[in-house]
Amino acid sequence: MQDIRNSAAPDLTVIVVSYNTRALTLAALRTLRDETRHTDMKVVVFDNASADGSADAIAAEFPTVELIRNPENVGFAQANNIVAAQADTEWLLLLNPDTEVYSGAVDNLMNFARNQPSAGIYGGRTVFPDGSLNIASCWMRMTPWSLFCSATGLTALAPNSEFFNPEAMGGWKRDTVREVDIVVGCFFLIRHELWNTLGGFDLRYFMYGEEADLCLRAARLGYQPMITPDAEIMHIVGAASKTLGRKMVLLAKARATLIRDHWPRPWVPFGLAMMWIWAAIRASAFRALSFLGMRRADAKAVAWLETWQARHDWLKGY
Repeated sequence: MQDIRNSAAPDLTVIVVSYNTRALTLAALRTLRDETRHTDMKVVVFDNASADGSADAIAAEFPTVELIRNPENVGFAQANNIVAAQADTEWLLLLNPDTEVYSGAVDNLMNFARNQPSAGIYGGRTVFPDGSLNIASCWMRMTPWSLFCSATGLTALAPNSEFFNPEAMGGWKRDTVREVDIVVGCFFLIRHELWNTLGGFDLRYFMYGEEADLCLRAARLGYQPMITPDAEIMHIVGAASKTLGRKMVLLAKARATLIRDHWPRPWVPFGLAMMWIWAAIRASAFRALSFLGMRRADAKAVAWLETWQARHDWLKGY
């Protein structure tokens, strides 16, 4: 069986940051190898001190993959920055270890990017393991209106409305080419020159939010990220997160940081207030449902209580 494509002068460096995802990372590398046919690429796996044998398994099955065995977990942002700083290819592709590449996804994304130079950053369509749509390949930016809708429940009441659910773009199925504000880092293509101009990821964003910050900084330079449905992958989502509560706390901290970094200063207090209300309402609601005996609400009640209790931390941002 052919190994992952390599050539003397690859066009693309694929960066996979792994942390205790041995089986998933191996599956991601297998599909990347099997479903990429026309792109000369170098693949680098940065292992963040996994304790599950990930590094040894990758080295054994994929000897041509460049493997970095880091002695400590430095997070997603710094790991990508380290690899990108050493890369010498025209393009960089960030690929999560909990993904599987579908037929022609990387080839199609590369072709799309070459034909859309003004976008600067590119992504595809993601699905769950059962084939259903996973909308989290891209988003629009947070705004005062989007946070008000989220905090007050309008987004939950009308998820398919682009007016009340603007960050997710309503019910858009990610099945057309479209300009977006944020391409998610699970499948994130960028020209190396633009990455260098932006200075890579802001290392304050240890987990979550780093790609949103990068995209918003690219927009200041006149770039407009784009999505193509012709590049499709499977993404499990959250394979590296230990608990739902911990994940929500980190997401809240990232969003609070994005508000502080990218909103006009007079609007920042409003945004943080909406975040406070968002957590308060859900913590109270799920706790009440759990108290009333709705067992399905128990896990969310615990997660939202953890998020609420950590509000003084995440409201400050990173």
